[in-house]
Amino acid sequence: MHQFPVLPSLIAVSVLLMVTPVIGYRPWPHLKPNSSDLTLGSSKKFEGSSEFVQMRYHMGPVLTANITVHIVWYGRWKKSQKKIIREFINSISAVDAKHPSVAGWWKTVQLYTDQTGANISHTVHLGEEKNDRFYSHGKKLTRLSIQSVIKSAVTASTKPLPINPSSGLFLLLTSDDVYVQDFCGQVCGFHYFTFPSIVGYTLPYAWVGNSAKLCPGVCAYPFAVPKYMTGFKPLKSPNGDVGVDGMISVIGHEIAELATNPLVNAWYAGQDPVAPVEIADLCEGIYGTGGGGSYTGQLLNDKDGVTFNMNGIRRRYLVQWVWNHILNYCTGPNALDQ
Repeated sequence: MHQFPVLPSLIAVSVLLMVTPVIGYRPWPHLKPNSSDLTLGSSKKFEGSSEFVQMRYHMGPVLTANITVHIVWYGRWKKSQKKIIREFINSISAVDAKHPSVAGWWKTVQLYTDQTGANISHTVHLGEEKNDRFYSHGKKLTRLSIQSVIKSAVTASTKPLPINPSSGLFLLLTSDDVYVQDFCGQVCGFHYFTFPSIVGYTLPYAWVGNSAKLCPGVCAYPFAVPKYMTGFKPLKSPNGDVGVDGMISVIGHEIAELATNPLVNAWYAGQDPVAPVEIADLCEGIYGTGGGGSYTGQLLNDKDGVTFNMNGIRRRYLVQWVWNHILNYCTGPNALDQ
């Protein structure tokens, strides 16, 4: 079992507040119409590109034990929305899904190892869930108050979420009427770890928000498109819920990075752990072969016109690719989905 190091509280709080999000391609509000960014993206990252990218291991722990994802549903959620997300998480380890599959996509994440050479776990499954439907910390959350929400979930007097820092992840999902610090302008989700001074434990967690009402053209892209991107038509979402279908790719992004860099001291590119470039950051906006800039890459369509790039157990999803540090470029499920 890995013993997770604990940062001094004041230093940890400072790092969290100073974190600068890594921006790959999304139609962020600061992009100007007719800018080359609309074509190439501010990151200028392309599928197959290895220029200047050195993904390195910094000797920290990764998640090699079976991974359990505990969910906190913050705000009001429909049963149908929860089902889409639950089935995506359960699809990560599904062996019987049609190719290309979510499980095939996860095989790239599994290539990453710890100091002993042990790989990221194949097994990812849904754990316990907690509903916070009455907005216990309000409808406007900061990065620090998100940790307080998690504290409430793990210390609840009835059915608290279990604590297992070596293999348990906490996924805080906020409904479409909740605003989180930097949401829509800089981030659609993020991951970090909780501070003992707030929660009592050091626990890897991620937050992802439903952007359906606040900024679907940014965080649910390409199922919604901002008004300034004239000539671009939104794609039809695979599960009929633009906000939640947009969340799926962000959830995949954050779980992949939590597995490979849970304490921000394992796998990342660059020299700055305060703003690490992680395995999903390098492939932001890339969903298929040829992807780069505002072009998502080659995608799949069914007879009803919905767009997806991988299959789950019973559903289809659009999930961004992740960085393959062996091949040194972004790969999706087709690369290893055999």
